[in-house]
Amino acid sequence: MHLVETMAYTGERPWHGLGNKLAPQQPIEVWKRQAGMDWTVEASEVRYITGGSGVGVINAFPEQKVLYRSDTKAPLAVVSRRFQVVQPGEILEFYRDLTAGNGFELETAGVLREGRKFWALARTGQSTTLRGRDKVDGYLLLATACDGTLATTAQFTSVRVVCNNTLAIALGEARSAIKVPHRSQFDPETVKRQLGITVASWDGFVARMRALAECPVDPDTVEGLLRRVLTYGTADGKRQVVNQQALANVHSLYEGGGRGALLASSRGTAWGLLNSVTEYVDHHRRARSDGHRRDAAWFGQGAHIKQRAWDEVMALVA
Repeated sequence: MHLVETMAYTGERPWHGLGNKLAPQQPIEVWKRQAGMDWTVEASEVRYITGGSGVGVINAFPEQKVLYRSDTKAPLAVVSRRFQVVQPGEILEFYRDLTAGNGFELETAGVLREGRKFWALARTGQSTTLRGRDKVDGYLLLATACDGTLATTAQFTSVRVVCNNTLAIALGEARSAIKVPHRSQFDPETVKRQLGITVASWDGFVARMRALAECPVDPDTVEGLLRRVLTYGTADGKRQVVNQQALANVHSLYEGGGRGALLASSRGTAWGLLNSVTEYVDHHRRARSDGHRRDAAWFGQGAHIKQRAWDEVMALVA
């Protein structure tokens, strides 16, 4: 079962053939329709029935509300009365002025988990090439969930073109994202002002990538770093165990099996080591579907693994 419900994209086909392909620079209205984001989240009070045998009484529970889709009436979540909904259309509207006048271009947008989560990803126009051939582009991801599993999250992300690996870009003070919890109203203009440091954060990120691409690592360092990064907790939560299967997978990607692993920027470098972890998380880590894997790589356990790998390789060039 695919986690992706509906999706639109420009450029290369992502996610193993899912989605509607669009010509570049389509209006926001076309994106809403083709990405399956032209519906709204509606709310209704929670009701329950007491009594039985056909003579039950309908009662209201005013502290909670049911969220459901306007198009299919399918239920999405039961949330507190104070929960602030962000609509699918608002996620795309966020990019309207960015794409009109700031050089951004929407590349993918869609709906996950029957409508509970939705996102859009746009190229910022920023790009760099490491050691002549290894191109990395800048993106802005905006996503939210109406079941409370994700705050409305804006984050700059890099995509390494040769392998489509994604990495969150720190926005200063170690933050990689701006998060608006659902108890607060989502104000797109405030978020854009907070994101206004994009140019500075991209330039700093490029400097770090270049340092990683120039940093050789010996086999013992590789082994030790991967053993610290690729762990999972025991059932009792008392200790961390090395994931030996993941370790073997990442090693083989690093040693030449990964896409771009033999480029000058990657072979035997900290940048290559980082990308062996990100490629594993984005493309190979076990998941129920490609959509589940991408969801985890952006927002879940996979994102945590990538952050640990980033912290570890940055320590090598500190």
